[in-house]
Amino acid sequence: MSELEVGLEPGRGRAVRLREAVVQAARRFKSTWVELGRLLVEVRRENLFEHWGYDSFEAYCAKELHIRRQTALKLTRSFSFLDKHEPRRMAADDASIRAPSFEVVEVLAQAEERGQLSSDEYRTIRESIWDPARAPSELKRELSARFPQPAPDRDHALGRLAQTARRLANELRAVAGIPRAVGERAASLADELERLAGAEPRNRSQGG
Repeated sequence: MSELEVGLEPGRGRAVRLREAVVQAARRFKSTWVELGRLLVEVRRENLFEHWGYDSFEAYCAKELHIRRQTALKLTRSFSFLDKHEPRRMAADDASIRAPSFEVVEVLAQAEERGQLSSDEYRTIRESIWDPARAPSELKRELSARFPQPAPDRDHALGRLAQTARRLANELRAVAGIPRAVGERAASLADELERLAGAEPRNRSQGG
């Protein structure tokens, strides 16, 4: 029987300490995004990255923090969302611990950015996202269904697929041993996708 079954075996003290350590680790993990988001917003607002020798906020995040542009955007957007709608809660000392999970806030921040979520509507759901008994995965699923992302623009999607197909066709022609017919089929697919996207199909270079 495991030591984690507290009170049933010797080593109960270690199990209790381990349980407390896991709780504390979970709290630190949860608070990390809030604290980092807060700091990144401050750095961007005051253009501090310029004093540190970076041309842009994105360059600072990438080179010094090793954070991708999209990740930095999500962190600052999510923190700014909470700071806008919950200024008192975010000013509290325990804000980092009590704040909703990053994945939940990001859904709401994106919905607001798309014009799907108003301040009035946020007030109708605010208690649910701050409820520690609600599982983040369940909340994210529920909110994603309530505020669905719009379908991608058809022409943009087709254009992107056409570019991918064209690259594939070109790479197939460049690899020795691949039957010419395979490259031709890929090129034909690229032609068809370009027509659907409204672009003029490119001239195919002759393969060997």
